[in-house]
Amino acid sequence: MSAYRLFGAETSPYSLKVRAFLRYKGVEFEWITRSRDTETDFRALARIATVPLLVAPDRRVSQESTRMLLALEAAQPEPSATPEDPALAALSLILEDYGDEWLNKCMFQQRWGNKPDRDQAGLRALVQLSGGKRPRAWKKPSVQIAERMADRLPLVGASIENQPVLDASWRRFAELLNAHLKQHLFIFGGRPAFADFSLAAQFQQMLLDPTPAEWLKDRAPFITAWCENMDDPKAGGPFADIAALQPTLTPLFAEEVSKTYLPWTKANADAVRAGEDKVSVDLEAGTFVQSAQKHAAEAFNAVDRHVSRTLKESLALEDFLSAANCLQVFRHAEKVANAGA
Repeated sequence: MSAYRLFGAETSPYSLKVRAFLRYKGVEFEWITRSRDTETDFRALARIATVPLLVAPDRRVSQESTRMLLALEAAQPEPSATPEDPALAALSLILEDYGDEWLNKCMFQQRWGNKPDRDQAGLRALVQLSGGKRPRAWKKPSVQIAERMADRLPLVGASIENQPVLDASWRRFAELLNAHLKQHLFIFGGRPAFADFSLAAQFQQMLLDPTPAEWLKDRAPFITAWCENMDDPKAGGPFADIAALQPTLTPLFAEEVSKTYLPWTKANADAVRAGEDKVSVDLEAGTFVQSAQKHAAEAFNAVDRHVSRTLKESLALEDFLSAANCLQVFRHAEKVANAGA
Protein backbone atom coordinates (compact mmCIF):
# COMPACT_ATOMS: atom_id res chain seq x y z
CA MET A 1 0.00 0.00 0.00
CA SER A 2 1.69 3.19 -1.20
CA ALA A 3 -0.84 5.84 -0.15
CA TYR A 4 -2.51 6.99 3.03
CA ARG A 5 -6.15 6.17 3.64
CA LEU A 6 -8.25 8.74 5.51
CA PHE A 7 -11.63 7.78 6.89
CA GLY A 8 -13.54 10.97 7.55
CA ALA A 9 -16.71 12.98 7.13
CA GLU A 10 -17.56 16.36 5.64
CA THR A 11 -19.39 17.08 8.90
CA SER A 12 -16.27 16.46 11.02
CA PRO A 13 -13.94 19.44 11.55
CA TYR A 14 -11.06 17.20 12.53
CA SER A 15 -11.48 15.21 9.30
CA LEU A 16 -11.29 18.42 7.26
CA LYS A 17 -8.26 19.52 9.27
CA VAL A 18 -6.31 16.38 8.37
CA ARG A 19 -7.54 16.23 4.76
CA ALA A 20 -6.42 19.82 4.15
CA PHE A 21 -3.03 19.04 5.67
CA LEU A 22 -2.54 16.02 3.41
CA ARG A 23 -3.46 18.14 0.41
CA TYR A 24 -1.06 20.88 1.49
CA LYS A 25 1.76 18.38 1.79
CA GLY A 26 1.00 16.95 -1.65
CA VAL A 27 0.69 13.49 -0.13
CA GLU A 28 -1.18 10.83 -2.06
CA PHE A 29 -4.18 9.63 -0.08
CA GLU A 30 -7.59 8.04 -0.44
CA TRP A 31 -10.52 9.86 1.15
CA ILE A 32 -13.10 7.41 2.49
CA THR A 33 -16.37 8.87 3.73
CA ARG A 34 -17.59 7.04 6.79
CA SER A 35 -20.98 5.60 5.94
CA ARG A 36 -22.93 2.39 6.31
CA ASP A 37 -21.11 1.05 3.25
CA THR A 38 -17.66 1.65 4.78
CA GLU A 39 -18.50 0.96 8.42
CA THR A 40 -17.17 -2.60 8.46
CA ASP A 41 -13.76 -1.48 7.19
CA PHE A 42 -13.73 1.43 9.64
CA ARG A 43 -14.57 -0.68 12.68
CA ALA A 44 -11.91 -3.23 11.78
CA LEU A 45 -9.31 -0.48 12.18
CA ALA A 46 -10.78 1.86 14.81
CA ARG A 47 -9.96 1.91 18.50
CA ILE A 48 -12.60 4.58 19.13
CA ALA A 49 -15.80 5.19 17.17
CA THR A 50 -14.88 8.61 15.79
CA VAL A 51 -13.29 10.06 12.67
CA PRO A 52 -10.81 10.95 11.38
CA LEU A 53 -8.92 7.69 11.13
CA LEU A 54 -5.68 7.76 9.17
CA VAL A 55 -3.98 4.62 7.91
CA ALA A 56 -0.34 5.25 7.00
CA PRO A 57 1.47 3.39 4.20
CA ASP A 58 3.14 1.18 6.85
CA ARG A 59 -0.39 0.36 8.13
CA ARG A 60 -0.05 2.35 11.35
CA VAL A 61 -3.42 3.75 12.43
CA SER A 62 -4.02 7.10 14.15
CA GLN A 63 -7.23 8.72 15.35
CA GLU A 64 -5.87 11.91 16.94
CA SER A 65 -5.65 14.82 14.51
CA THR A 66 -2.73 16.71 16.08
CA ARG A 67 -0.60 13.58 16.21
CA MET A 68 -1.43 12.98 12.55
CA LEU A 69 -0.21 16.46 11.63
CA LEU A 70 2.97 16.08 13.67
CA ALA A 71 3.76 12.72 12.04
CA LEU A 72 3.05 14.05 8.55
CA GLU A 73 5.18 17.16 9.20
CA ALA A 74 8.09 14.93 10.24
CA ALA A 75 7.66 12.57 7.28
CA GLN A 76 7.13 15.34 4.70
CA PRO A 77 8.90 18.51 5.93
CA GLU A 78 8.13 20.57 2.80
CA PRO A 79 6.14 22.62 2.34
CA SER A 80 6.58 23.42 6.00
CA ALA A 81 3.69 24.15 8.35
CA THR A 82 6.01 25.02 11.24
CA PRO A 83 7.38 28.58 11.47
CA GLU A 84 11.15 28.80 11.75
CA ASP A 85 10.76 31.29 14.62
CA PRO A 86 10.28 29.21 17.80
CA ALA A 87 7.97 31.89 19.23
CA LEU A 88 5.61 31.67 16.26
CA ALA A 89 5.72 27.87 16.31
CA ALA A 90 4.63 27.94 19.96
CA LEU A 91 1.87 30.47 19.28
CA SER A 92 0.63 28.27 16.46
CA LEU A 93 0.28 25.30 18.81
CA ILE A 94 -1.63 27.42 21.31
CA LEU A 95 -4.09 28.51 18.62
CA GLU A 96 -4.37 24.98 17.29
CA ASP A 97 -5.41 23.78 20.73
CA TYR A 98 -7.81 26.73 21.02
CA GLY A 99 -9.48 25.55 17.82
CA ASP A 100 -9.56 21.86 18.73
CA GLU A 101 -10.70 22.21 22.33
CA TRP A 102 -12.51 25.56 22.68
CA LEU A 103 -13.76 26.77 19.30
CA ASN A 104 -15.11 23.27 18.72
CA LYS A 105 -17.46 23.80 21.68
CA CYS A 106 -18.74 26.96 20.01
CA MET A 107 -19.25 25.16 16.71
CA PHE A 108 -21.03 22.27 18.40
CA GLN A 109 -23.31 24.64 20.31
CA GLN A 110 -24.22 26.57 17.16
CA ARG A 111 -24.95 23.40 15.19
CA TRP A 112 -26.94 21.43 17.71
CA GLY A 113 -28.22 24.15 20.05
CA ASN A 114 -30.16 26.17 17.44
CA LYS A 115 -33.22 24.42 16.02
CA PRO A 116 -32.95 25.39 12.32
CA ASP A 117 -29.25 24.51 12.33
CA ARG A 118 -29.90 21.27 14.21
CA ASP A 119 -32.57 20.14 11.74
CA GLN A 120 -30.36 20.75 8.71
CA ALA A 121 -27.33 19.14 10.38
CA GLY A 122 -29.34 16.05 11.27
CA LEU A 123 -30.32 15.60 7.63
CA ARG A 124 -26.73 16.18 6.45
CA ALA A 125 -25.49 13.51 8.83
CA LEU A 126 -28.15 11.07 7.64
CA VAL A 127 -27.28 11.67 3.98
CA GLN A 128 -23.62 11.07 4.76
CA LEU A 129 -24.37 7.81 6.56
CA SER A 130 -26.52 6.76 3.62
CA GLY A 131 -23.67 7.10 1.14
CA GLY A 132 -24.57 10.57 -0.11
CA LYS A 133 -28.23 9.93 -0.89
CA ARG A 134 -31.29 10.97 1.09
CA PRO A 135 -33.32 7.89 2.05
CA ARG A 136 -37.01 7.77 1.23
CA ALA A 137 -37.96 7.59 4.89
CA TRP A 138 -35.66 10.36 6.10
CA LYS A 139 -37.64 12.58 8.45
CA LYS A 140 -37.75 10.34 11.53
CA PRO A 141 -34.10 9.17 11.45
CA SER A 142 -32.97 12.73 10.72
CA VAL A 143 -34.80 14.01 13.81
CA GLN A 144 -33.40 11.14 15.87
CA ILE A 145 -29.84 12.06 14.90
CA ALA A 146 -30.47 15.73 15.74
CA GLU A 147 -32.00 14.87 19.13
CA ARG A 148 -29.18 12.47 19.99
CA MET A 149 -26.55 15.10 19.20
CA ALA A 150 -28.46 17.78 21.12
CA ASP A 151 -28.38 15.49 24.15
CA ARG A 152 -24.58 15.55 23.95
CA LEU A 153 -24.34 19.32 24.29
CA PRO A 154 -23.67 19.28 28.06
CA LEU A 155 -20.99 16.59 27.65
CA VAL A 156 -18.83 18.87 25.51
CA GLY A 157 -19.51 21.95 27.60
CA ALA A 158 -22.08 23.42 25.20
CA SER A 159 -25.01 23.37 27.61
CA ILE A 160 -27.79 25.98 27.61
CA GLU A 161 -26.16 27.60 30.64
CA ASN A 162 -22.84 27.98 28.79
CA GLN A 163 -24.41 29.25 25.56
CA PRO A 164 -23.94 32.99 26.30
CA VAL A 165 -20.23 32.49 27.05
CA LEU A 166 -19.62 30.44 23.92
CA ASP A 167 -21.66 32.68 21.65
CA ALA A 168 -19.84 35.82 22.77
CA SER A 169 -16.50 34.04 22.53
CA TRP A 170 -16.59 32.78 18.95
CA ARG A 171 -18.01 36.04 17.60
CA ARG A 172 -15.29 38.07 19.32
CA PHE A 173 -12.62 35.67 18.09
CA ALA A 174 -14.00 35.82 14.54
CA GLU A 175 -13.94 39.61 14.45
CA LEU A 176 -10.36 39.69 15.71
CA LEU A 177 -9.22 36.95 13.32
CA ASN A 178 -10.99 38.65 10.43
CA ALA A 179 -9.04 41.85 11.15
CA HIS A 180 -5.81 39.83 11.20
CA LEU A 181 -6.55 37.97 7.96
CA LYS A 182 -7.32 41.26 6.27
CA GLN A 183 -3.58 41.93 6.57
CA HIS A 184 -2.16 38.42 6.09
CA LEU A 185 -2.83 35.51 3.73
CA PHE A 186 -2.57 33.02 6.59
CA ILE A 187 -2.33 33.47 10.35
CA PHE A 188 1.47 33.53 10.43
CA GLY A 189 2.18 35.01 7.02
CA GLY A 190 2.48 33.52 3.56
CA ARG A 191 1.80 29.87 4.36
CA PRO A 192 -0.47 27.92 6.70
CA ALA A 193 0.65 26.66 10.11
CA PHE A 194 -0.98 24.07 12.36
CA ALA A 195 -3.24 26.80 13.75
CA ASP A 196 -4.72 27.53 10.31
CA PHE A 197 -5.74 23.92 9.78
CA SER A 198 -7.44 23.62 13.17
CA LEU A 199 -9.25 26.96 13.21
CA ALA A 200 -10.33 26.90 9.57
CA ALA A 201 -11.85 23.44 10.01
CA GLN A 202 -14.11 24.71 12.82
CA PHE A 203 -15.19 27.78 10.85
CA GLN A 204 -15.76 25.66 7.74
CA GLN A 205 -18.31 23.72 9.76
CA MET A 206 -19.96 26.93 10.97
CA LEU A 207 -20.29 28.01 7.36
CA LEU A 208 -22.44 24.92 6.77
CA ASP A 209 -24.94 25.98 9.43
CA PRO A 210 -27.38 28.83 8.64
CA THR A 211 -27.14 30.86 11.86
CA PRO A 212 -23.33 31.23 12.15
CA ALA A 213 -22.88 31.20 8.35
CA GLU A 214 -25.07 34.26 7.91
CA TRP A 215 -23.13 36.12 10.60
CA LEU A 216 -19.71 35.10 9.25
CA LYS A 217 -20.49 36.03 5.65
CA ASP A 218 -21.70 39.43 6.80
CA ARG A 219 -19.18 40.25 9.53
CA ALA A 220 -16.09 38.20 8.67
CA PRO A 221 -15.59 38.07 4.88
CA PHE A 222 -11.85 37.48 5.17
CA ILE A 223 -12.48 34.39 7.30
CA THR A 224 -14.96 33.16 4.70
CA ALA A 225 -12.37 33.56 1.92
CA TRP A 226 -9.63 32.01 4.08
CA CYS A 227 -11.85 28.98 4.78
CA GLU A 228 -12.32 28.43 1.05
CA ASN A 229 -8.55 28.69 0.56
CA MET A 230 -7.88 26.28 3.44
CA ASP A 231 -9.79 23.46 1.76
CA ASP A 232 -6.73 22.94 -0.46
CA PRO A 233 -4.12 25.46 0.72
CA LYS A 234 -0.92 26.37 -1.08
CA ALA A 235 2.11 28.16 0.29
CA GLY A 236 2.13 31.69 -1.08
CA GLY A 237 5.35 32.81 0.57
CA PRO A 238 7.40 32.49 3.77
CA PHE A 239 6.22 32.88 7.33
CA ALA A 240 6.27 36.48 8.50
CA ASP A 241 8.34 38.05 11.25
CA ILE A 242 6.64 38.27 14.61
CA ALA A 243 6.94 42.08 14.54
CA ALA A 244 4.88 42.23 11.34
CA LEU A 245 2.16 40.04 12.87
CA GLN A 246 1.91 41.62 16.31
CA PRO A 247 -0.43 44.56 15.57
CA THR A 248 -3.36 42.25 14.81
CA LEU A 249 -2.14 38.96 16.33
CA THR A 250 -1.65 40.31 19.86
CA PRO A 251 -5.31 41.42 20.20
CA LEU A 252 -6.42 37.93 19.16
CA PHE A 253 -4.61 36.54 22.20
CA ALA A 254 -5.17 39.45 24.59
CA GLU A 255 -8.87 40.02 23.96
CA GLU A 256 -10.05 36.44 23.45
CA VAL A 257 -7.59 33.57 24.00
CA SER A 258 -6.48 34.93 27.39
CA LYS A 259 -10.07 35.52 28.52
CA THR A 260 -11.76 32.21 27.62
CA TYR A 261 -9.67 29.31 26.44
CA LEU A 262 -6.65 29.74 28.71
CA PRO A 263 -8.60 30.17 31.99
CA TRP A 264 -10.81 27.22 31.04
CA THR A 265 -8.04 24.89 29.89
CA LYS A 266 -5.94 25.69 32.98
CA ALA A 267 -8.93 25.01 35.26
CA ASN A 268 -9.71 21.80 33.37
CA ALA A 269 -6.12 20.56 33.60
CA ASP A 270 -6.08 21.36 37.34
CA ALA A 271 -9.38 19.52 37.84
CA VAL A 272 -8.17 16.43 35.98
CA ARG A 273 -4.91 16.50 37.93
CA ALA A 274 -6.88 16.64 41.19
CA GLY A 275 -9.21 13.81 40.12
CA GLU A 276 -12.28 16.06 40.12
CA ASP A 277 -15.33 15.31 37.96
CA LYS A 278 -16.37 18.90 37.29
CA VAL A 279 -14.60 22.08 36.29
CA SER A 280 -15.97 25.55 36.98
CA VAL A 281 -14.29 28.78 35.95
CA ASP A 282 -15.44 32.40 36.07
CA LEU A 283 -15.06 34.13 32.72
CA GLU A 284 -15.97 37.68 31.73
CA ALA A 285 -19.24 36.57 30.13
CA GLY A 286 -20.22 34.33 33.06
CA THR A 287 -19.40 31.13 34.91
CA PHE A 288 -18.52 28.17 32.70
CA VAL A 289 -19.21 24.70 34.12
CA GLN A 290 -18.76 21.28 32.54
CA SER A 291 -17.40 17.80 33.16
CA ALA A 292 -13.64 17.63 33.42
CA GLN A 293 -12.14 16.49 30.11
CA LYS A 294 -9.10 14.24 30.31
CA HIS A 295 -8.24 14.44 26.61
CA ALA A 296 -8.35 18.25 26.65
CA ALA A 297 -6.09 18.26 29.71
CA GLU A 298 -3.57 16.00 27.98
CA ALA A 299 -3.64 18.22 24.90
CA PHE A 300 -3.02 21.36 26.92
CA ASN A 301 -0.27 19.72 28.94
CA ALA A 302 1.52 18.90 25.68
CA VAL A 303 1.16 22.51 24.51
CA ASP A 304 2.33 23.79 27.88
CA ARG A 305 5.44 21.63 27.80
CA HIS A 306 6.32 22.97 24.37
CA VAL A 307 5.65 26.59 25.38
CA SER A 308 7.64 26.19 28.60
CA ARG A 309 10.66 24.84 26.71
CA THR A 310 10.44 27.66 24.19
CA LEU A 311 10.17 30.32 26.90
CA LYS A 312 13.58 29.29 28.18
CA GLU A 313 15.09 30.19 24.81
CA SER A 314 12.85 32.86 23.30
CA LEU A 315 12.53 36.33 24.76
CA ALA A 316 10.22 37.18 21.85
CA LEU A 317 7.69 34.58 23.04
CA GLU A 318 7.90 35.82 26.62
CA ASP A 319 7.35 39.40 25.48
CA PHE A 320 4.42 38.45 23.26
CA LEU A 321 2.63 36.33 25.88
CA SER A 322 3.23 39.00 28.53
CA ALA A 323 1.78 41.73 26.31
CA ALA A 324 -1.20 39.49 25.55
CA ASN A 325 -1.90 38.68 29.24
CA CYS A 326 -1.20 34.99 28.63
CA LEU A 327 2.17 34.48 30.28
CA GLN A 328 0.84 33.88 33.79
CA VAL A 329 -1.03 30.74 32.70
CA PHE A 330 2.12 29.08 31.40
CA ARG A 331 4.22 30.28 34.33
CA HIS A 332 1.60 28.77 36.65
CA ALA A 333 1.53 25.50 34.72
CA GLU A 334 5.34 25.35 34.85
CA LYS A 335 5.28 25.75 38.64
CA VAL A 336 2.66 23.00 38.99
CA ALA A 337 4.75 20.65 36.83
CA ASN A 338 7.90 21.41 38.82
CA ALA A 339 6.08 20.87 42.12
CA GLY A 340 4.96 17.45 40.98
CA ALA A 341 8.39 16.44 39.74
